[in-house]
Amino acid sequence: MRAIRRGDRGNAVAEIRSILRSLELLPPMRELGTRAEFDEQTEVAVRAFQQSRGLSVDGQVGDETWRALDAARWRLGARTLYQSVPDPLVGDDVRQLQERLLEMGYDVGRADGIYGSRTARAVATFQREVGLPPDGACGPHTMHALRRLGRKVVGGAPLALREAAKLHQSGRALINKTIVIDPGHGGPDLGVVVPDGVLRWTEADLAFDLANRLEGRLAAAGMRVHLTRGPAPAAELGDRERTQLANDLNADLFISLHIDGYDNPDASGVATYHYGSDNGVNSTVGERLAGLVQREIVMRTGMHDCRTHAKTWELLRLTRMPAVRVEVGYLTSSVDRAQLIDPLFRERVVEAIVAAVQRMYYPVEDDVPTGSIDVSSLRATVAAST
Repeated sequence: MRAIRRGDRGNAVAEIRSILRSLELLPPMRELGTRAEFDEQTEVAVRAFQQSRGLSVDGQVGDETWRALDAARWRLGARTLYQSVPDPLVGDDVRQLQERLLEMGYDVGRADGIYGSRTARAVATFQREVGLPPDGACGPHTMHALRRLGRKVVGGAPLALREAAKLHQSGRALINKTIVIDPGHGGPDLGVVVPDGVLRWTEADLAFDLANRLEGRLAAAGMRVHLTRGPAPAAELGDRERTQLANDLNADLFISLHIDGYDNPDASGVATYHYGSDNGVNSTVGERLAGLVQREIVMRTGMHDCRTHAKTWELLRLTRMPAVRVEVGYLTSSVDRAQLIDPLFRERVVEAIVAAVQRMYYPVEDDVPTGSIDVSSLRATVAAST
């Protein structure tokens, strides 16, 4: 849908303002639906909501912000939760239940706020252990049992422990591991577009070139590599379709490549994002990969370091494997653009990401200094082992 922004009126704006009031981000007020206005106060409240949820802070209600607002209506215990196919229940109450189960040692995967089969199995296991009918639905009796019991897992976050154990068991070699590379945008969505004389540079084209180069390097190192799109897909892919592809492939890693843009032409540099929420739930392996990617790119290219950041974007939250999104510079910056349009520079970015992926599978005690891995040697290692 078109993003709802300041100046808009109507029932959708009234709904947004109602949710913001329930979250105490707007003062109580009674208003008629079609007369409700998306005013400055509403924009400030939307920005505060986006900031608190780890979303992109633009003060507008697009698809992802709307879904987050819709989920925020619900608090755990307000309704019975159950697995519904094909339209699963979604909400903050589901996320709160998942986080509670994680604290108690049950495996629900990532707390994504979606009541899927994994969550239903965890609830059924809990019910069986406390003597309730194991129907996988969370109603009043199950809620009462959950409130009576404390956490079982001590000494670390359960999700982090499981992610770290899986990474350790997979071994340090890249051979036969599966990675999904996501070139941002594509199709009718060109992303950031900057005219340059008779030429026109687009985020979609540059992101695909980076992804295509990265695919070749990682395949040469022995990985099974999949791209979420080709150079010109027939239809625009949403983030949910991209994450579903990665989940269906049971990928080990997910890397999304983007190039930023901003009204201020002085904005420049590289930033990397991983999954993390405001309540401390995050992907520790994803955070480590983000840090490695960020440091390797900064070291090998000299780009300004805009650091790593935790976000709850669906692209990071809905993937069931460690996932990062890399914003490789600002196309709106003359400095970054001059580098990005140089194929040799893009090759250095790709080498940095390959080095980061290899380092992530090294045990921490065997890690090597940033910038020290000779990426060209990875091909020889694969050839020697096959």
